[in-house]
Amino acid sequence: MTVRDGGLRMARPGEFALEPVLERGPEPAQDQELTIDIRWEPAYVLVTVAGELDIATARGLYERLSAVTAAGVAVVADLDQVSFIDAAGLGALARVARYARTHGSSLHVVCARPRTRRLFRLTEVDHRLPLSGTRAEALQALMAGRDGPVAAAWPS
Repeated sequence: MTVRDGGLRMARPGEFALEPVLERGPEPAQDQELTIDIRWEPAYVLVTVAGELDIATARGLYERLSAVTAAGVAVVADLDQVSFIDAAGLGALARVARYARTHGSSLHVVCARPRTRRLFRLTEVDHRLPLSGTRAEALQALMAGRDGPVAAAWPS
């Protein structure tokens, strides 16, 4: 898994400090299919995910998103560049949404891909977290304080 976080490293839950990222060795081969880009904004954190979100990469995404939400910061996860997602990926997102709520945060998911949206709907994960078609919709829901699914006219 490739993680880009603008030169900052998140502190452990319970701590609130950001330090320069230390050079690390190569990431494990099974996680190289997923890229996670973390960008800190004034009112939220934007996490852009690209690649395959599956059983091999879901744990890494869960850990990164949980670390951000543990600080009580709202997170917008943009999945528009995710080419594949399976039950492990959906489960990780649902667990992060639950974890975020217990830490006074929220997870808002952006996804315009019809097949991926259909998976969210079929598995009812869209009932557990806000799902928006665009970043603008997700930010509007975030600023309005809505933690439930975002009502939008999306085709089935």
